[in-house]
Amino acid sequence: MPADPLKQRCAGTLLHPTSLPSGKLDNDALRWLDLLADSGLSVWQVLPLTIPDQTHSPYQSPSAFAANPALLDDPALATPITDQDAYRHYCAQQRHWLEDFALFEALKAQFAQQPWTHWPAAYRDREPGALEKARVSHKHQIDAIRRQQFRVHERWRQIREYAAERDIRLFGDMPIFIAHDSADAWTHRPYFLLDEHGEPTMVAGVPPDYFSETGQRWGNPQYNWRAMQADGFSWWMARMRHHLDWFDIVRIDHFRGLEAVWMIPASCKTAVDGYWEKVPGAALLETLREQMGELPIVAEDLGVITPEVIALRKRFKLPGMAVLQFAFDAFEDNPHKPRNIQADTVVYTGTHDNDTTLGWFRNLTPDEQAWVLEQLGTSPDRASDIHWLLIETAFSSAANLAIVPLQDYLGLGSEARMNLPGHTDGNWQWRFDWKQIPATLGAEVHRRVETASRLPGVNR
Repeated sequence: MPADPLKQRCAGTLLHPTSLPSGKLDNDALRWLDLLADSGLSVWQVLPLTIPDQTHSPYQSPSAFAANPALLDDPALATPITDQDAYRHYCAQQRHWLEDFALFEALKAQFAQQPWTHWPAAYRDREPGALEKARVSHKHQIDAIRRQQFRVHERWRQIREYAAERDIRLFGDMPIFIAHDSADAWTHRPYFLLDEHGEPTMVAGVPPDYFSETGQRWGNPQYNWRAMQADGFSWWMARMRHHLDWFDIVRIDHFRGLEAVWMIPASCKTAVDGYWEKVPGAALLETLREQMGELPIVAEDLGVITPEVIALRKRFKLPGMAVLQFAFDAFEDNPHKPRNIQADTVVYTGTHDNDTTLGWFRNLTPDEQAWVLEQLGTSPDRASDIHWLLIETAFSSAANLAIVPLQDYLGLGSEARMNLPGHTDGNWQWRFDWKQIPATLGAEVHRRVETASRLPGVNR
């Protein structure tokens, strides 16, 4: 059995499949897994595999369950399904979300991609007669969507088997909130705080802070936690089972939203007039644990985190996160400082929301760069190796799992940044080229993994 990366020292990398040279789950994905195995890396972390929005963000999707069919090339999507028994089994097993999602997509096409709240009332409000009529008239399109989802699922299953053969765990990402214009909100209106027309009454975000005088208004509809709890959190149970079918580990993005959420009246244009409201996250996690056993969940607990959030994470023995780019301030209790990082942590040089390590370092002032190098205990002549210095620091930390974006293994600058939060243009589009991978990279990473006792089998 491969090591459990949340309980034993392991190392991995962060790379979304759209950053593969082809941007697809084709042979590049298998070649990528071979590279990880050669490098001694045992975890591949990805961003959500759901369908992205028009800005290419996978964090605002029309479904919490549907995978992005664009991850397969056209010939793969068009290949006839030979195993009809497997297809029928898939459709039956996924019926709880697949049928409504396929119908949602068909109606979106019929109504010129307008949000579901702008559809004729009979469709917006899911009148049975209107939906049955739509299922008949859009039968071929609905079946095509089912087949697309089956093919992506089967391809990921093949990739997961290929990874398992190489002792590589797959690490997925679950956004805590979902988009308002989604099949989930349309199908499960009672689970969201919506008015009689389906529009949100309260939306999600974060309050004003040092970085933003008006806070962040994300616009996702807030959950009706009372209704969800009364239903035994059935939607959340289905969502987590779905993710654990795809991944060995799941990160919950904005984990602090399971302790309390910033409630913003939908009429407010900013996040200034919001307020904190407690949510039954402990009851949700307890129900998950009762039904699924020990949870292979990582809590994204970055930002200003309260003692209550820390207590919730520790109560359920969930690892948190540390980011080394945040480590270089004057506060001794900074949880991102290497000496403060605990075993129940996933440590990163940077995440998909950070600049690359080289880009981050280059944007520091000379005094700040000198401070970073001093804190790392090295001399100024190693400044050009800043990416390796942070990788080695992450690997040598007490954290059980160390994750490094491919951009940092390659020592790339800001041109390779994946996402700049708060900006809608130019994000989520970076890809590497196989020509950028040095022939020595696998050996260089492997040596550092082994030195830090993160090689699978070394520390068992």
